[in-house]
Amino acid sequence: MKNPIKKFTLILLIISLTSISYSQVKSDYDKSTDFTKYKTIAYKGWQKDSDKKLTDFDKKRITDALTSEFSKRGIQIVEGDADAAITLYIVVNKKTSTTAYTSFNGGMGYAGRWGWGMGVGMGMGSATTTYDTNDYLEGTLVVDMYDSKSKSLVWQGVITSEVNEKPEKRVKSTPKKIAKLMKSYPINPIKK
Repeated sequence: MKNPIKKFTLILLIISLTSISYSQVKSDYDKSTDFTKYKTIAYKGWQKDSDKKLTDFDKKRITDALTSEFSKRGIQIVEGDADAAITLYIVVNKKTSTTAYTSFNGGMGYAGRWGWGMGVGMGMGSATTTYDTNDYLEGTLVVDMYDSKSKSLVWQGVITSEVNEKPEKRVKSTPKKIAKLMKSYPINPIKK
């Protein structure tokens, strides 16, 4: 790719694709806990009524994706008594991103003028900066896992990501984001 315009276009494409799938994952767990002992987990609901911002469809997408990821690790989701309990918490905020683009017109250069009063003139270029703002929703999902006997927190996973406003896009993106979050869980999926 010797053409600089093609290189620039490719870089912009890569940046735009990575910004679309932006997700930040944070995780922490009790290093003394043997996570292999957890064979069953029960959902204990949403903390502080944070689920009021979600539709029933979105809540089901999240819990179905978590159920699938725990199942891949040999853990069953059950109702009632279980080895561990999961609580969920979500925050959705309106955000604004700002980008700036600067275009340069002209440049520094010399122009010879010939004729009466010969001399050399020097011109300066100009630049124009354009700002663009984009409003979007950013969601943070917190998954807390508690040991049922000790009632102590043993794992916490947090994912922050842009929320797609189109439900048909969330059908595909929610399982991918939950899978990314679950990569931080101390037990890897069972290889088949």
